[in-house]
Amino acid sequence: MPKLKTKKAVRKRFRVTRNGKVIGSASLRRHMLTDRSSKHKRQNRRPQQLDKADRGNIKKMLPYG
Repeated sequence: MPKLKTKKAVRKRFRVTRNGKVIGSASLRRHMLTDRSSKHKRQNRRPQQLDKADRGNIKKMLPYG
């Protein structure tokens, strides 16, 4: 059986914890930040857990993660 390839773009953006949760950085942090509240910007600084619906797709792209 051949080895599975890791999607390098996904590997750079996400990581899988020991418990199987997928962690990634928050969106809406690039530009036009004056429109957003301080609370929203502050909470988006730290990495966030991905939704359960997206978790399976990311794990398939990271077979050895």
